[in-house]
Amino acid sequence: MNNIITLFEDEETSRIKYISFIGESNTRFDLAIIQTERFFGKQLVINIQSGITAIIGQDDLEEPGFLKETFHLNEKEAKELYQYLIQVI
Repeated sequence: MNNIITLFEDEETSRIKYISFIGESNTRFDLAIIQTERFFGKQLVINIQSGITAIIGQDDLEEPGFLKETFHLNEKEAKELYQYLIQVI
């Protein structure tokens, strides 16, 4: 373990928003959205159920298929997640 090289180690105060909702597809979303200075204005979005984490900004939300592929959702679920995230990111 003597070969560990620390690239950086920072500490900051972050704001975390927890949200749980069910859309028309009856899919439950349990999310943690972390606002931090680390990712150039983007937010860290964690799907608590699946453990999938993504760094998301407005530009990512507008990328076709981004939410569907990242969070392994169908079209309807991705649209519901988009409708929520577009309001908070």
